[in-house]
Order: sequence, then C-alpha cells, then structure tokens
Amino acid sequence: MKNKNKKISLILIAALSACLLINNYVFSNYLEAVSKLPIPTECFEEPPFLVEHFPEKETKVVRNKLDSLLKRIHKRHDFHGAILVAKNEKILYNSQIGFADFKKETPLNKRSIFQLASVSKQFTAAAIMLLKERNQIKLTDTVNRYFPEFPYQHVTIKNLLNHTAGLPKYFWVAEHKWQQEKAPTNTEMMELLASSNVRRFFKPGRNFDYSNTGYFVLASIVEKISGISFSSFLKKNIFEPLEMKDSYVYSFENDSINENQLDGYRLYRGWRHLKISSTVNDAIVGDKNVYTTAEDLFKWTLGLNTGRLLTKESLDLMYSKGETVYGREVPYGLGFRIKTKSIYHHGRWNGFSTGLTKYLEDDLVVIVLEHTSYNAIRSLNKKIKYIVAKNFAI
Repeated sequence: MKNKNKKISLILIAALSACLLINNYVFSNYLEAVSKLPIPTECFEEPPFLVEHFPEKETKVVRNKLDSLLKRIHKRHDFHGAILVAKNEKILYNSQIGFADFKKETPLNKRSIFQLASVSKQFTAAAIMLLKERNQIKLTDTVNRYFPEFPYQHVTIKNLLNHTAGLPKYFWVAEHKWQQEKAPTNTEMMELLASSNVRRFFKPGRNFDYSNTGYFVLASIVEKISGISFSSFLKKNIFEPLEMKDSYVYSFENDSINENQLDGYRLYRGWRHLKISSTVNDAIVGDKNVYTTAEDLFKWTLGLNTGRLLTKESLDLMYSKGETVYGREVPYGLGFRIKTKSIYHHGRWNGFSTGLTKYLEDDLVVIVLEHTSYNAIRSLNKKIKYIVAKNFAI
C-alpha cells in the first residue's frame, strides 16, 4: 500500500510539473506576442493645451476700462485691431474693434488673422533652438557650414540671432539687384546674396545692427537642415504642438490666401482706407510673414514660457542679452528685445502693427495686433498696463 501511494504521488508531481512547463511556455509566447503589438500613440500624447480665462465676474471692472480705451483709440487714432491681456497665465481680456475688410465693412472677430511682421522673428529663433536641442546644429556653427557659397565669412548662427552679423539689408538687394517679376523666395535670395557683391556693414560680432537679413538666413538654415519648408517646420514643431490652429507662414505669390487672413491698409486723406500692395520683399520668410490670431499668439507665449516647447536652458538663452566681441551688451536676446522689466518685440510691415510684451514683475502679457498702420503701440501698452494695475488686483 505504501509503494502504491508513493507511485501515485510521483505521478501527480510529474503531471503538475508538466502543467507548469506548458503554462510557462504559453505565458512566454503570450508575452512575446504582446511585446510585438503596436503601442497606442494616444498613451503618449500630451494633454490638450487649454487656455484659461478669469471668471467674468472678477474681470468686469477692468474689462469695462479696457473696452473704453479700445473705443477711444479706435475713434481718435483709427485703430482697427485686437487686444489680448493675460495675467498669471490666464486671459483677462480679449477683444477686437473695427473692420477686417473696409469695402465690405466686415467687422474683425476672434478668428481674424494678422501678419505678425517682426514679431515673427521669435518663431524663427525657437525653430533654431529646437534644432539645437536635437543636436542638429550648434550656435557657434557658421552659415558657410550649411551654405558654402554664402559670401560673408565667419558669421555664426548666434551672430544672426542677436543681430551682430553685420549683413547688408536684403530689402535693398532685392529692390536693386533682383531682375525677375515674381518676388524672390528664401532660396533665390540666398543665391542673389552670393552673386550680388554687396558689402557687409561690419565684421561679425563687432556691433549690434537690427537685421531682417539675419532672420531670413536663419529660416533658410532651418529648411536646409530639416529638409522641409520653413512653413512646414513651424507647423509640425510649433503650431500643431501648441494647438495654434489659426497660425501659419505665408509667402506672397507662393501660398494661397487663407480664410480670415487680413490685408494691411493705410489711411488716405483722413477718411479712406487703401489696401497696401505686396512688394518684391514679401515672399521672404523668417524675418516676418507668420500669420496668427491674438489667442493663438497667447498660446505661443504661454507654451514657450511653461516649458511645453523648449527646455528652460534654451528659454534662458533666448531671454539673455547678447554681446559683441568686445564684451558690450546688446539689447537683444534670441528673437526678443530685452529690458530689465520686460521681454518684448514689436513689428511693422505693410500696414500691420504688432506687439507682444511680457512684463516680468507683474506676470502680465499684452498682445496688440492691428492692420491699418497704427503707430502708437508703446504708448498703448503703457495705458493697458496702468489700467490693469489700477483695476485688477489679482
């Protein structure tokens, strides 16, 4: 009987071992199969980029004051545009006044899309910093590394970014050297610079000279390295991640005009608004030609300052003053003008007047977008800042 029980025990142990082996084999195959399954991309998607607003009750007084200011500058100074004000990363005011189209008397609205003019430069600078973070460029690289035929030697990417390159004005080159009817693109302008024999103003690094040329060259470098258009690069790497759905780069004669895209105007004889025609310089991108709405522009500055786009190290570089080879500070970082209490940029081009200002001590952002040649953005910023300080204590 003892031997029989022992035999049964051995049979049970053998059966159990076999079951375990089979289960291990099946489980191993299961794990291998699961490991080969595609991982759902939504698991790694960033959460929606939500723009927060202060409750209407909290902003009633300051909104009334800003509404009065907007009506006043519209009447007295022919302001047709949008103002957005945000504090502590929340919008407290976003409004528009005036016409989008004067012939049709179509009013401006929140989807009206403005040309940013030189405020576009900060997008170009951010594109360069993205490439730097991906180890595709260094700020010490020269332009000749990417464009061997570039006629101005020893100009670094950082020289271009903080306007110490000393390059000639491409506006003048296009207006005096370009022989075709259609406006030149970035590629054609780079070729024209190489063949035009126009002298530069100074050797790189010696002085500060605000330069549109430097920023179109930077956009050309972005295209060269990425292998896609500057427009596509910004769309893929900035506009889409920040959910800037009404933002794009527009090149005259090369791109289609979008719905809600505004034209620039000037006032004629004190009452009539004339549309400003495009010029030979309007197909160039990088120094201008980003189009956006007031709210999209707020998404941009919010995303940039909260680390959604670039590292803190990159942002600190963008917000730091440059310097010459002699150690003199220049009032410009990488795509931004720098003051002690504010970081900002203004732009003017073909009737568009624009401004994006961040007041550091107040954590206050003021965005002004206008398209009828308004020329008092600095003064308007001060008035807005004063009204907010007096009527919004948060």
